[in-house]
Amino acid sequence: MGLFTTNKPKGFNHKYIYYDERKEKLQQIEKKAQRELGMAPQESYNPERIRGRFVDSTVHLKRKKEKGGARFAVSPVLLFALIVLIMLMYYLKTGCLPFQQ
Repeated sequence: MGLFTTNKPKGFNHKYIYYDERKEKLQQIEKKAQRELGMAPQESYNPERIRGRFVDSTVHLKRKKEKGGARFAVSPVLLFALIVLIMLMYYLKTGCLPFQQ
């Protein structure tokens, strides 16, 4: 447990067993060439075209993306330790705790 960062869950990375990347790229090149020559209809859905649009369209997510990460947040443990440290310094200086008379 860190004082300044929070733990993030482990990412998920799925590797396909039966997938030929070369064949997929070749099919994409063929489809693109057919569209350019007018032999095939234009595709209306392309996931690469819409990727990242939600983040760019919202103000708060765009600001967070531009800043490059999360803001600094004070941990409750750190705050408690700081208060105890200040009380200890006060006690050592005066010889009595602030709430005692």
